[in-house]
Amino acid sequence: MEAQVRELPTGRGFADFVFIPKAEYIHDYPALVIELKWNKDAQTAIQQIKEKQYPVSVENYTGRILLVGISYDKKTKEHNCVIEKYNK
Repeated sequence: MEAQVRELPTGRGFADFVFIPKAEYIHDYPALVIELKWNKDAQTAIQQIKEKQYPVSVENYTGRILLVGISYDKKTKEHNCVIEKYNK
């Protein structure tokens, strides 16, 4: 259903993961630009996506794009996630 790219070269760095739906699913599923953080918050991951212009690599994608920041706290063993719509 989707193509997955790990460490996709982007505007100014590498996104951890990018998922791009196949053409026939453009209207059903968004593309995802995902940044993972360890012992930092998920909002920091979203900021990195924006600052390093990771979505530039999928701007030609005509469907929706979501920015996903996921963090893991080693002490508490908890995950946090922030998801934002990307406005082209």
